[in-house]
Amino acid sequence: MDQNLQNLQAAVETVIKGKSDVVRQCLVALLANGHLLIEDVPGVGKTTLAHSLARSFDCSFKRIQFTSDLLPSDILGISVYNQSDGRFEFRRGPIFANVVLADEINRTTPKTQSALLEAMSEGKITLDNQTHTLPQPFMVIATQNPIEYHGTYPLPESQLDRFLMRIRVGYPEAADEKQIIRNMSDSHSVEDIGPVMSAAQVMDAQRLARQVFVEESLVEYLMAMVEATRRSEYLTIGISPRGSIALYKAAQAQAYLEGRSYGIPDDFKRLALPVFAHRVVVSSKYSSILKRSEEAEAIIRDILESVEVPL
Repeated sequence: MDQNLQNLQAAVETVIKGKSDVVRQCLVALLANGHLLIEDVPGVGKTTLAHSLARSFDCSFKRIQFTSDLLPSDILGISVYNQSDGRFEFRRGPIFANVVLADEINRTTPKTQSALLEAMSEGKITLDNQTHTLPQPFMVIATQNPIEYHGTYPLPESQLDRFLMRIRVGYPEAADEKQIIRNMSDSHSVEDIGPVMSAAQVMDAQRLARQVFVEESLVEYLMAMVEATRRSEYLTIGISPRGSIALYKAAQAQAYLEGRSYGIPDDFKRLALPVFAHRVVVSSKYSSILKRSEEAEAIIRDILESVEVPL
């Protein structure tokens, strides 16, 4: 792994204990120039993880606490009339940052959720017929509680599709949690994290990740997985072309993170679940007592096992 990326991972892990795999998935999303959705129950460190990643490289950072009364203008900005010169001037909202933490994104209404669509897809926003470009690199890290919780608004498929990956933090192992409790008084906090990479270095790493070689058999393997989701009787919506591109970019980032200049089948198989599961819709005929997200993940796992891995 690149030394800068090692330092980046180590910085985040000073706060997030016992979750190396989760931290590496965050780095994959960053290297693939994608957005990240962290879904889990309250109290497991979703916001801390997102905040730690943002503070670990030198960039502008904004946190938006999503609530039911939040308006699109609270995110994007607003045009205000300036009486001194007789014209409207645009005041930028918190979306104008390199890393935007959208905390509890499914606590706000669909109208406000949709304010992020253009920003996440194209890296720009349009207000009052004026287009404003967002700073680069640009990454939205959103946290959400499971949709079965009260007071939540499920993100529509079009919004979910903008996220490169959806991951879970999960409960820590007993030994790790014991260490967290024991060291609570002198443990590192998010505020202690200093930048270990510049924004320019992050963009350079993203450029190098895009240059990772992926041979034709791996592209065919990717397409076989995608086609299987589209043909599955258990799914009403399979993987879109945006989802195919997302897994391709994530696999390149995974290879670069591991210090390789070429992709391997395991890059695709390991990342298919966090890249694909939030993009499919389970048929109502096959709904069970499982949560919707868990149903989708179970189906994706079965599909992965059914697709032949290239040698």
